Amino acid sequence: METKNKHLLLWSSLGVVVVLLAAALEENVLRQWRRLQAEVAASDGPFSTGIRQIVGTTTATIDRCTTCHVGMDPAERLTGLHRLARPHPPVPHDLGEFGCTVCHGGQGRATESADAHGDVPFWPEPMIPLRFVEAGCGTCHTQVGVPTLERLAQGQAVLERSDCLSCHRLDGRGGTIRPAGIGGMEGPDLSVVGRRGFASDWYEVHRQRARENKDPVWRDCIPDLSPDERQLLEEYLQTRVGTPSVVAGQALFHSLGCRGCHKVSGVGGTEGPDLTSIGLRDPARLDFTNVPGPHTLASWLSAHTRDPARIVPGSKMPKFFLSDEQVESLTYYLLSLRRDPSNKRAEPIDRTLVERMQRREFATDGETLFAAFCSSCHGPQGEGRRFPGQPPAPALGNPDFLAVADNAFLLATIREGRPGRRMPAFSDAEVGLHPEEINSVVEYLRRRSGVAPPQPLHSERRWVLADPTRGQALFERWCAGCHGKDGSGPEAPALNHPNLLKTASDDFLVETIRRGRRGTNMEGFALPSLNHPVLPDQEIEAIVAYIRTWETAK
Repeated sequence: METKNKHLLLWSSLGVVVVLLAAALEENVLRQWRRLQAEVAASDGPFSTGIRQIVGTTTATIDRCTTCHVGMDPAERLTGLHRLARPHPPVPHDLGEFGCTVCHGGQGRATESADAHGDVPFWPEPMIPLRFVEAGCGTCHTQVGVPTLERLAQGQAVLERSDCLSCHRLDGRGGTIRPAGIGGMEGPDLSVVGRRGFASDWYEVHRQRARENKDPVWRDCIPDLSPDERQLLEEYLQTRVGTPSVVAGQALFHSLGCRGCHKVSGVGGTEGPDLTSIGLRDPARLDFTNVPGPHTLASWLSAHTRDPARIVPGSKMPKFFLSDEQVESLTYYLLSLRRDPSNKRAEPIDRTLVERMQRREFATDGETLFAAFCSSCHGPQGEGRRFPGQPPAPALGNPDFLAVADNAFLLATIREGRPGRRMPAFSDAEVGLHPEEINSVVEYLRRRSGVAPPQPLHSERRWVLADPTRGQALFERWCAGCHGKDGSGPEAPALNHPNLLKTASDDFLVETIRRGRRGTNMEGFALPSLNHPVLPDQEIEAIVAYIRTWETAK
């Protein structure tokens, strides 16, 4: 028995020694970060080996990423021959103060690549893919006053044809040499001019300096710009904050009308989920059943943007048939929405302007507001839209509609919406449009269509006195096929909605029935048609009297 105990003690001790030796070998020789540092030292020369970490004083993060990415260590000056010895590209932030994960994501305290990059189960914040690297800026920053993609392109076109890139560099382009080798890159780099700001009288100053220049090349280099061109150019320059890919995706987001259903930073519709922090979504909580490619947040967002109902069965989000480039751009912006409301450690001025000073992330001209909040349902040109399984959205840009809808009707409709339908009350605090912004939308519709507000035909908004019983028979014969027998509107606008009945004047209803809507199934009943007879004014007024009975029945 004593011999057995001795053998047990001997072999267990040897086993413990072997385990300790293996652990020491693993920790001091075979660790991945040690092997990587040895590779860098062999390529770029010796340096102090060991685990390195950055304590982010501003963000309260601890990152050990520079243990492997040695060249990113602010204290190192390596040749950069090895890929891990390359320094970080120039950024406006001190890496020793901000660290790595606040921008790139990942698990900062890990020293194994899979763990550090977050490519492991149950880590909720994996690294942002390299091709979407600018999206990390959205952790702290937001872009202010971004217009639609079309206006952004128009502003860039003004900059290009005004020869601004002869003096200035922008996003890696420009600063060229003028004819005969004269000059080049006299002006500052404009890549982050939206962050630095520029003087309001910049155009007058440039014109004056050009006129005073003795060189004929420069004397005529500043073109005449109209006020609209200057506004487009200034809008474009204000978006140059060092993240052109994010800004392009945000401009596309506005162009598609996504804010009509989705809220970002407290402003937007409530039909869809709040997207303020969608870029921080935990991939482990997503369904990847129909998502091709790797199970990452970027893959899920791309697939959902391309075909929402395929990824989320029953989704009400329409399919926009976007190109691959548009899907990539929109995914870029969605990944940048990484704002954690509980994180108040780092609040740059742009985020403070949006969250505390009520500055807008979107431009507030009528064109951008209509595109950002209305176009997803009503169409980019106000032509109206119809998606499968959903009632049609009216064509707000239809000249026949604008010829009978006065501004009071349009303003009230946008303010109060259509409860029970997809049209929210845009003046409601939950959506958050200001009165002047709603006015800008109406002004844009008028300006774009060229149709002036209609003059009232009667002094009273309610003047129809007719037999509703006769009107019911006429409505059921000629109108119920599209508007529904009860006016619920399965194939056309719902005429029994209390907000419509409250805001629509009798002039509006009568003239709509008389004129119809060109480009739609709504024919004018004052004109002959193969589908219906001409209805005299008395019968049209009887139909309106019947429609008004739904108002008293509510």
